[in-house]
Amino acid sequence: MAISKTFIGLPEADLDALDGARVVVLGASEASPYVAGERSHSADGPAELRKASAQFAGSLRQYDFDLHATLFESEDDWRGAVDVGDVPTNAWDSVGNRERITAAVRKVLAAGAVPIMLGGDDSVPIPTLAAFEDHGPLTILHIDAHVDWADVIRGNAYGYGSPMRRASEYPWVKSMVQVGIRGLGSGESWQHADARHWGSRLVSSYELHDRGPEAVLSHIEPGSRVFISLDCDGIDPAVLPAVNMPTPGGLTYEDMIRLLRGVAAKAKIAGLALVEYVPSRDDRYQLSALVASRIAAVTLGLALGDD
Repeated sequence: MAISKTFIGLPEADLDALDGARVVVLGASEASPYVAGERSHSADGPAELRKASAQFAGSLRQYDFDLHATLFESEDDWRGAVDVGDVPTNAWDSVGNRERITAAVRKVLAAGAVPIMLGGDDSVPIPTLAAFEDHGPLTILHIDAHVDWADVIRGNAYGYGSPMRRASEYPWVKSMVQVGIRGLGSGESWQHADARHWGSRLVSSYELHDRGPEAVLSHIEPGSRVFISLDCDGIDPAVLPAVNMPTPGGLTYEDMIRLLRGVAAKAKIAGLALVEYVPSRDDRYQLSALVASRIAAVTLGLALGDD
């Protein structure tokens, strides 16, 4: 039997024909590279995440202890979850990439569906969040080893070091909780000061481990719309090592699932951008891709359960 090329074997759909869709998976290899013409280190991420999801796609009608539910009860009922493939991107065309990503996500939102964006590098969330202009207010839950509040790097204001600063400039982004910060490389102190001054709640991985999920969930308003931006280096590299900037420590898989379930119980999942998985650093069993694709699948299931 041929393995489906869609995420977890979902039905294929067209962006211009999303009637009845409730959750839409799409991919983007890159948005705004620092070197024009240089492919993102995560450019093959969407395809490899879909491939890895085939490892458990045949078991989705079994009871899922991560969800505390069965995701799909029958073979012909996908509950409105579909995969529309990848947004076309070109490493020479940052402006066009951003425009195409935003336009694609706008179509998903116009259909009343929740976007699950598979990256791609961490510049992808910027145009993804731009699409929410008429779908706010938003709270961003950002999981990352780094705060990502840089401004302009190498002449590029839209690169993978700046997504949370750019997000803070969108009027429809009303609050932000950032968790998993640790180690070196999280930016100079002025970036952290800017984040706090704006109102972002910075929760280090140490605080998360000391206090548990409530260290994060206490900052999320009941009933709010929460967009989850996951840089895979927010996960402990002992669990998910195939990233561009591995940093010792961080969230475990179970930490991540508890956060996702906590958000779904308290608020509404408005979308997910899962980025910075680096296929070239994975092992031959795709174990990092498996972890990342499971996180995306659980998010999808929780988003379906919101209605």
